[in-house]
Amino acid sequence: MLEILGFRKIMRRVTIRPGDVVRIPLSSECFGFGWVLRNPLMAFFDLCLDEPLPPLCEVVARPVVFKLWVMNYAVTKGLWPVIGRSELPPEQLVAPRLFKVDLMSGSLSTTSGGGVARPATREECEGLERAAVWDPEHVVSRLEDYFAGRPNKWVESLRLKGL
Repeated sequence: MLEILGFRKIMRRVTIRPGDVVRIPLSSECFGFGWVLRNPLMAFFDLCLDEPLPPLCEVVARPVVFKLWVMNYAVTKGLWPVIGRSELPPEQLVAPRLFKVDLMSGSLSTTSGGGVARPATREECEGLERAAVWDPEHVVSRLEDYFAGRPNKWVESLRLKGL
């Protein structure tokens, strides 16, 4: 509960559900859009618009540019408001393959959907996203860089480096 000037306002947490479409405020005075897949996985559309809000069917028809694990509070605390819900097509239900690096041994593995990791070669990991749960501000940075056509420092920091 939040109390401001003697008034009480109940802050309601948003429930995150697969198929929710969220609007992501970007610093360039426009909005990006994301799609909740299987928690904590989200897909991000190749779409950056200022107001007014397009029909939901136009948002979900756009290509997905990347999928990431994202901290739930981006949606549950209302940072990224849910603007609608759309049925997920089967291809969006397929979890992307991600790579992991064991910090002690340096050994590589891949996982899909956060399940059991299996050992992998460097070649198998190249071109994959690193398994990480992204904070909302880092996703915003990545979207802004994507729309500006420049490299993103967070992507670069997670890239597979020479071992």
